[in-house]
Amino acid sequence: MSMIKEFKDFAMRGNVIDLAVAVVIGGAFGKIVTSFVADVLMPPIGLLLGGMNFTDLVITLKEAQGDVAAVTLRYGTFIQVIIDFLIIAFSIFLVIKAINASKKKEKPAAPPPPAPTKEEQLLTEIRDLLKK
Repeated sequence: MSMIKEFKDFAMRGNVIDLAVAVVIGGAFGKIVTSFVADVLMPPIGLLLGGMNFTDLVITLKEAQGDVAAVTLRYGTFIQVIIDFLIIAFSIFLVIKAINASKKKEKPAAPPPPAPTKEEQLLTEIRDLLKK
C-alpha cells in the first residue's frame, strides 16, 4: 500500500502536473506551427521557386510493382519538418527571453545593511576618540 501512496505523492507534485500541462500545450503549439508552415509559409516559398510543393520532392529508390508501393525518400517533407522545428525553437526562445526580461525587472532592491549594534557604535566612538 505504501508504494501506491508514494506514486500518488509523486504524481500530484506540482512539477509533474506542470510538466503534463506543458506537454499538452506544446503539442497544440506544434500543430499550430505545422499548419502555419504548411499552409501559410510554404506556398509562397514554393511559388517563388516556380510553383514547387516541398512535400512533392521525393527520390524514388524502387518503382512500384503491382500491389507493392514504390520505395521513396521524401526529402521535401523532411525540409518542411526542419522549418517547423526552427520556427518552434525560435518561438520558444522568444518566450523564454521575454520571461527572463520580466524577471530581471521584478527583482527587488537589495535590503539596506543592518544598523550597527550598540557594541559596534561604542567601538566606533572609542576609535574616533583615540584618533583625536
